[in-house]
Amino acid sequence: MSASELSTVRHATGGATEALRRSNLATVLGLVHREGALSRSELTRRTGLNRSTVGDLVGELARLHLVEVDEAPAAGGRGRPSPVVRVTDSVAAVAVNPEVDAVLVGLVGLGGRVLKKVRIETSAARSVGDVVTLASAGIAGMLAGESRTLIAGIGIAVPGQVRLSDGMVKEATHFGWVDEPLAELLGAATGLRAWAANAAVLALRAESAFGAGRGVDDLVYMIGGASGIGGGAISGGRLLTGAAGYAGEFGHTFVATDGHACSCGSRGCLEAEVTQAELLAAVGLGSADAADLGDRLVATEDPAALAVVRRAYDHLRIAARSAVNVFNPSVVVLSGFLAALHRGASAHGAADLLGDVVRSSRAGVQVVEAQLGADQLLVGAAELVFADLIADPARAL
Repeated sequence: MSASELSTVRHATGGATEALRRSNLATVLGLVHREGALSRSELTRRTGLNRSTVGDLVGELARLHLVEVDEAPAAGGRGRPSPVVRVTDSVAAVAVNPEVDAVLVGLVGLGGRVLKKVRIETSAARSVGDVVTLASAGIAGMLAGESRTLIAGIGIAVPGQVRLSDGMVKEATHFGWVDEPLAELLGAATGLRAWAANAAVLALRAESAFGAGRGVDDLVYMIGGASGIGGGAISGGRLLTGAAGYAGEFGHTFVATDGHACSCGSRGCLEAEVTQAELLAAVGLGSADAADLGDRLVATEDPAALAVVRRAYDHLRIAARSAVNVFNPSVVVLSGFLAALHRGASAHGAADLLGDVVRSSRAGVQVVEAQLGADQLLVGAAELVFADLIADPARAL
C-alpha cells in the first residue's frame, strides 16, 4: 500500500470513528433528556456500550455543560453505587407560542423543564412583525438575568401550517398569514437560531416525550385552543408529518352538513363548529380563565350551557371516530378545551367518545387527558431546538 493510500485509509477510519463518537454522544444525551436522571451503569445497559466508553461520553457531555454527574449518590441495592447522570440548567431553549389573544414566551431546560414563562396579552391577532416585536421584547426581559445560561436557540409553536424544511409559515388563517418567514425574522431580531413548526404537532411531541403519550407507539392527539383545533398521530413509534409537515389537521375534519364557514374556506369543519370562545361564554368565563373550563363544564346545570356542550361533543365524536378508524391508535390524548369538553360531557352522561368507531378498531383504546397542561406548547417548541442539539452535541454548541 502506498503512502497516499495509507493516508486515505487512516483519514476514512478517523472520520468513521469521529462519526461514531458523535452518534454515541447523541444517544447518551437523548436518554438523559427524555428519561431523567440515570445511573452510569443504567446508561451502559441501555446503550450496549462498555463502561469505559460511557464514562468518556458522560465526561465529554459534562465538559460541554450539558450534564452533571453525582459521583457519590446515596447507596441503595447491592455493590458499589453507580454515579448518577442528569441534565443541567446551563443550557436552555427559548420557546414562543403566538396565539390570537396572547404571545407566550418561555425558557425551557433540557428534560422538558419550564424554567420561566410569561404571557403577553394582545387584543387581537397580530401581524408577523407585531409578533416578532412582542416576542423579542419578552425574550429580552426573560434573558436579562440569565448570563450564565447558554441559549441554544428559539423554537416557535405556530397555530398554522408550517413547512418543516425551513420553518416558513405557509398559512395561519386565524392571523391572516400566508408565506411568512417567522423563524427567519425572529432569529434576525434576536441573534439566535430559530425553528418553527405547527403548534399542535409540537404539543404532541411534548406529550409523547414527557406526558400522557410516553412509551406509546400508536397514538392520536387532538388539541383545542384559542386559535382553533389541531393534532397529530404517531404510528409504529414514528410521528406522521406528511410530505411537507402539514399532517394532523383534525380541526378541518368535516363534521356538519351546512355548517359554519371555516377560516380555511370550507364549511362544517370541526374547528368552525366547536370553539373555545363559545364554550367559555356558555359558562361565563373569559379567555384568561381557560384553565378552569373543565371544572366549570362539569359543575354547570344551566340548560343553555349543557345544550352547547352536547352539540360540541357530538361534533367531537365524529372527528374522533374518523381519526381512530383511520389511524388505529391504542391511546387517544385530548388536550386544551377538547379535554375540558370531554370531561364536562362525560360528567353529564354523554355517550362514549369512541362509541361509533368500528368495533375492532376501538377495542382496548384508551381516551386520556394530556398531562403537561399549558406548558406542553412551550415544551414542544423547545424540542425543536433540543432535537438539533441532541443530534450532535459537540457541533451544536
